[in-house]
Amino acid sequence: MPEPKKNIHKDHRKRVKDRFRREGLDHFAEVHVLELLLFFALPQGDTNPLAHTLLDRFGSLTGVLDAPAEELEKVPGVGEHVSTLLNLTREISRYYMVNDERVCRILNTIKLCGDFLVPYFVGRRDETVFVLCLDSKCKVICCKELGSGSVNATAISIRKVVEAALGANAASVVLAHNHPSGFAMPSDEDVLTTRRIGCALDVVGITLADHIVVADGDFVSMVQSGLYRPEDCRMVL
Repeated sequence: MPEPKKNIHKDHRKRVKDRFRREGLDHFAEVHVLELLLFFALPQGDTNPLAHTLLDRFGSLTGVLDAPAEELEKVPGVGEHVSTLLNLTREISRYYMVNDERVCRILNTIKLCGDFLVPYFVGRRDETVFVLCLDSKCKVICCKELGSGSVNATAISIRKVVEAALGANAASVVLAHNHPSGFAMPSDEDVLTTRRIGCALDVVGITLADHIVVADGDFVSMVQSGLYRPEDCRMVL
């Protein structure tokens, strides 16, 4: 009588989880990271084929996590539980980085400001505008989202920036928005809007110290690029 075939998938989930608990994710391939994550949305079955399908469809683990729920759910085997978990993972990553207490809260250089602001844009698919409010010693007071859409859009008005800065009793502010296209170079319209906002803030005694454009985890400073100088606002007025 032939011996019964050995079930190679038996205890597979436990082995993968135990490996993660021992080693972390550093030596996991992308497909195995995704396979492990899918365990928690799909309590039964082999998640490896679905992990491969998602990576083939979206190109990388980052592409999978950045994909909208409606696009994820077009993949066979992906329902609401899976799409919600994948989107939640992206959002938790941003939430963790923004709330990391180890991040420097005295932002007295452009690099420190940029490094502080970049995590606010992790995984964002829409152009979003933030205003970073600082006190006279460059200590962070708050970082407020002003809305989604182009920095030049009516929804992101000069009035909103001024009100946010006055409400925080800021001495200076740094404006920031992202380019989801992945190209961080400010447009001519970005530069013109920045100068207008800088002049409006100067009227109420607040300095627009810089405008930072974020793309693909990096940033471009308008001050460092020579596209904006805070002192020019005083000269214009």
